Amino acid sequence: MINEMTTSASASTVILTKLKSGDSLVAADFSQQDLYAIALKGANLIEVNLARTILTNADLREINLSKGNLEKADLRNADLKGANLTEANLKEAYLYRADLRRANLSQTNLENINLKLALYDRETVFPEGFDYKNSGAIGPGAMLNGAYLNTANLRGVDLSGAKMIAAYLSGADLTEAILDDVALGSANLQKAFLTGASLRSAFLGGAELKGADLRAADLTNANLDNLQNIAGADFGMVQGLSEGDRAALLNYPGNELNTWNPFTRRNTKESLLDS
Repeated sequence: MINEMTTSASASTVILTKLKSGDSLVAADFSQQDLYAIALKGANLIEVNLARTILTNADLREINLSKGNLEKADLRNADLKGANLTEANLKEAYLYRADLRRANLSQTNLENINLKLALYDRETVFPEGFDYKNSGAIGPGAMLNGAYLNTANLRGVDLSGAKMIAAYLSGADLTEAILDDVALGSANLQKAFLTGASLRSAFLGGAELKGADLRAADLTNANLDNLQNIAGADFGMVQGLSEGDRAALLNYPGNELNTWNPFTRRNTKESLLDS
């Protein structure tokens, strides 16, 4: 079993040497390695451990990462940005929180794959007919109603058009995330970081914003009706906030408006008057 490799060169060299010599890689441990742009076309990687491994721009065409007799291939938190997985076999593979942005999974076997909280974007190519929006993955148009995303790192993630009604996002980092047209009705955004996020035409009706950091967020045409709680929310430098919405927010109870945000160190009323 291979583990605790320290550099991308040594890890890649060991793997490629074993492949060239015909040695089996089945059930090997390549977790937490830097395998940037490695060429593994056609490799048999049944039960391999690639958790937290960097596979950015890797050539993974036709690889076999399906479940073996004992365990599923483990790609939890793997960085697969830009990887080519065309015609790969990922049957029952575990890609929890993997990053699939810009990855090519065309003609890939994704039967019973676990994509919960994996990231995708508009450049990710899925097999024709694969219902990625209902797979539990995170990206444009994703169906994430009621999802538990507390403290998730979603910085800069494109979630435009996603359905996140009653989702749990307390403490989540959504800095500069694209949340245009997102349905966030009744979502829990307590202490969420929405700094610089784009929330154009987003629906936030009934959302919980206690302690949220919305500085420099774009709220153009966002629906802010009946917010549950804005105590300590910081609206400093927000863009697109209508005067009607500003007046409505300034009409919230004094105990909410005068609550300080523990991170930005000013209260909600001050942030609304300064924005």
